[in-house]
Amino acid sequence: MSSAVVNGLAGAGGGIIAQIITYPLQTVNTRQQTERSAKKKKAGGAAATNTSTLFQMLQLIQAEGWGGLYSGLKPSLIGSAASQGIYYYFYQILKNKVEDLAVARGKKGLGDGTVGMFSWLGIAAVAGSINVLLTNPIWVLVTRMQTHTQAEKKIMESKKELLLKDVSRANSTEVSILKDRLYKIDSEKPRPYGTILAVREVYRESGIRGFWKGLIPTLIMVCNPSIQFMIYETLAKRLRSKRSGKELPKKNLTAMEVFLLGAIAKLGATVVTYPLLVVKSRLQAKQEIGRNVMSRYTGTMDAIIKMIRYEGFHGFYKGMGTKIVQSVFAASVLFMVKEELVKFVVLLIARSRTLLGPSSKKR
Repeated sequence: MSSAVVNGLAGAGGGIIAQIITYPLQTVNTRQQTERSAKKKKAGGAAATNTSTLFQMLQLIQAEGWGGLYSGLKPSLIGSAASQGIYYYFYQILKNKVEDLAVARGKKGLGDGTVGMFSWLGIAAVAGSINVLLTNPIWVLVTRMQTHTQAEKKIMESKKELLLKDVSRANSTEVSILKDRLYKIDSEKPRPYGTILAVREVYRESGIRGFWKGLIPTLIMVCNPSIQFMIYETLAKRLRSKRSGKELPKKNLTAMEVFLLGAIAKLGATVVTYPLLVVKSRLQAKQEIGRNVMSRYTGTMDAIIKMIRYEGFHGFYKGMGTKIVQSVFAASVLFMVKEELVKFVVLLIARSRTLLGPSSKKR
């Protein structure tokens, strides 16, 4: 079995486990990113409480039950498995080729035989771009499902506002009819929203192009895993080089070391690229979340300009604390599980060869 296939499958397995563990945080974070707010906001205790991740999580459970925290989990797990599998598969293929090239150059006296930092960056960027182009439709559906209730709530609020205006202008006979409508809106619950319904809705709104909404910021965001892997591989290389004279094998990193290196790498990458993630989420979510034309977007540049104009630069960092906790923990789990799965498969193959060796010689 090739190292690319092993790493691809291990990455898919690690991605699924990390996604399940951190998904509730991801749901809350997506809603934080897509929520619009005015540029000037009065400071106060209530506003601070409303932005608390724990408060929003409890509020979500109260309104939608525990299932609300896992809206869109099924396509998300498929997306995680596909994304990590595709990414690690192409990453490993490119990594093997670049490492072979570095060794060949080292033998010719053109280097030290190891891969440089910018080479890691390029490898991760190419693998990330392939991954984005193939899996973007899945993440559009996941974002829609995570923010569906939020969008429905905004639609209901808009309907209520219009009816309340009509009530203030209506005569005595019309008031009772309008109040009945208000009661019906208040008693309405968000309709069930599955993957098939999300697919139909996206296609109805924008056709096939709708499944690649947010592609530009997502492609630019390829630098996130690129930065992440550059930091990870650089730190891992330094740690291994320090062990060259010790009893432990040079290439062997413990699960805890991989966990910590993955956390540091993801933290650095997330801080740099978070604004693009907010723009991507807003483009992929239902535009009804924005209650007026000023907070609805037609494209990437339109979203950036309107966010700066109406919300200020703080709008690009909404929910960043939640994202750092979620992504750093998820990346740490992913790296650790992926490396352990790779070690397990390699050990399994080695043992099977040892067992099959004597029998094959007898034949």
